[in-house]
Parts: sequence; structure tokens; C-alpha cells
Amino acid sequence: MSWHFYRARWQGADYVASPEPHSLELWIRLRSPEPADGFEEVEPGCHVRPVPASECAALDFVTTVCTWRGERFHVHDERDGRLLLEYLGGSAPAAVELGLERVERGVYRLWVPRAEVTDLHEHTEPLNVGKQHF
Repeated sequence: MSWHFYRARWQGADYVASPEPHSLELWIRLRSPEPADGFEEVEPGCHVRPVPASECAALDFVTTVCTWRGERFHVHDERDGRLLLEYLGGSAPAAVELGLERVERGVYRLWVPRAEVTDLHEHTEPLNVGKQHF
């Protein structure tokens, strides 16, 4: 599972995507697990088609978020039934009280059992493709 990714809407369908800056405009690399018209297979099960961002109806940045011990977190990884959480609260004293590990200034993380996490869901942030505000 991918915990953070871009998603683009192009010609009425949603694709996992990645922005690709060019000298004069932003392009979006669309990915499809299935063959599709205009998509090139770059490895088995991965077909790619670059399109100008202006052709996309939407471009979103998608993160996975959850609640643990009453606080909001981003999910960064999963191993052996445990999730790597990054604190979104912005309070260093609260992070320390929760037992989180400081990985750099203002960034606190901790591996926790998945069973302790609630409200696990995707959060989508629109990136305003039509206005080119990336």
C-alpha cells in the first residue's frame, strides 16, 4: 500500500500520478496497472502516459491519516502489524508525553500496533491544476 501519492483525473478516470516539471510547463505521468491507449508498458503491470497538467481535470495529493490516543497522525509505513505514525499536532510537549521519538526538529514518529489506530483513511488535498498552483 502507498501511504502518500498523487492522483490525477484525466479524461474522466483517476490515475496514480507523479508531477514531472518541464522547462515551460508541468506534465503529469499517469500510471495504470492495465494496458490503455497511449500508455507505454515500462515494467510488467505498470503502464505510463505523460500528459500536460493542463489536460488534467484534477491533481490531488493523497495522504493516509489516522487517530492514535486522541491525536491525528500521518501514516508512513507498515510492518508486521505495526504502523509508523508521524505526529500532526504541532506540540512538542504533547509529542513527548505520548512517547514519540523526535527524528528532527518538529518531527515526531513512533511505531504502534495497527489495532490501536482508529479513523484510518485517505485525506485528499486538491492542487488546483487549472490555475497551475502547484
